[in-house]
Amino acid sequence: MKKIFMIGMAFSCFTVSAFAVQTGEVLTQVTLAGKNGGLNGDKVWDSTQLKGKVHVLLYMDPDERKEAMPFLDKLNKADFPSTDYSTVAIVNLAATWMPNMLLETMLDKKQKELHNTQFIFDKTKHLVKKWQMKDDASNILVLDKDMKILYKKSGTLSTQDQKEILDLVKETLKK
Repeated sequence: MKKIFMIGMAFSCFTVSAFAVQTGEVLTQVTLAGKNGGLNGDKVWDSTQLKGKVHVLLYMDPDERKEAMPFLDKLNKADFPSTDYSTVAIVNLAATWMPNMLLETMLDKKQKELHNTQFIFDKTKHLVKKWQMKDDASNILVLDKDMKILYKKSGTLSTQDQKEILDLVKETLKK
């Protein structure tokens, strides 16, 4: 019985780490659609749409938006060329008490200010499960044009973290 338990534990640990996003690996394909979320207006979003551009991808709890929004503004002010770069903010709607409709309306207004940012909605913590993103937190990934993960962090970004990300994007755009 002990052997079966140990094998089961080893398999479950392997399964979790097999799906977690890791620096140096290509981001695994996921789709947000229907009950799981998607683009505003319930349009399908597929992560393969990220291929071909450098991206900063934020997966965030709306309750933590005060720590993420200033960095989104910095990314927008960096004025990276929209032909080669974009920011994707995936909002974990299931991580908040706020009604989805209110959040979608607020972010629709914010998207007009952030000309090179696309807001995606995750209504069921789908990416917490599929990519092992940290729940109830801000997560950030920097992806190259082939969707390779160049940077990954969960939690509050320090001033140094923000500088490192901006420098990494600039350097990656030169390649």
